[in-house]
Amino acid sequence: MGQFYFGDNVDKWVNFKLALTVASIRQESAVATEQDVSIRYYICSKELEAQTLLEATRSHWDVEVMHWSLDTAFCEDNSRIRADDRAEAFARIRQMCLNLLKSETTFKGGIKRKRMNCAMDENYLSKVLESLT
Repeated sequence: MGQFYFGDNVDKWVNFKLALTVASIRQESAVATEQDVSIRYYICSKELEAQTLLEATRSHWDVEVMHWSLDTAFCEDNSRIRADDRAEAFARIRQMCLNLLKSETTFKGGIKRKRMNCAMDENYLSKVLESLT
């Protein structure tokens, strides 16, 4: 991979233990010829085994995907709810709705379309909410 320069003050970074480079290769399908290679850099405050570090980077991207899903389906980034603990409460409600919509598999469409379908069809809304019981 080569070397990466972090600057002259690395020794002043609090709890700096290691730096890691993760290269990921993505391919659309098993028969696709094009590959997308991306390289990411991380710093860590703990000395961990390689497998643990890999799992941590993957779980980080799971969280990023969830936030992206919440923003695209629920426009979460545009939310102006700030008072008291309402922002956190609404975020939890949106996460619950996202999970409900993902778990419903009879309607073939994205989360936005499933939300619209819930708004327009009470039978479909009931089907989505059935997974709560």
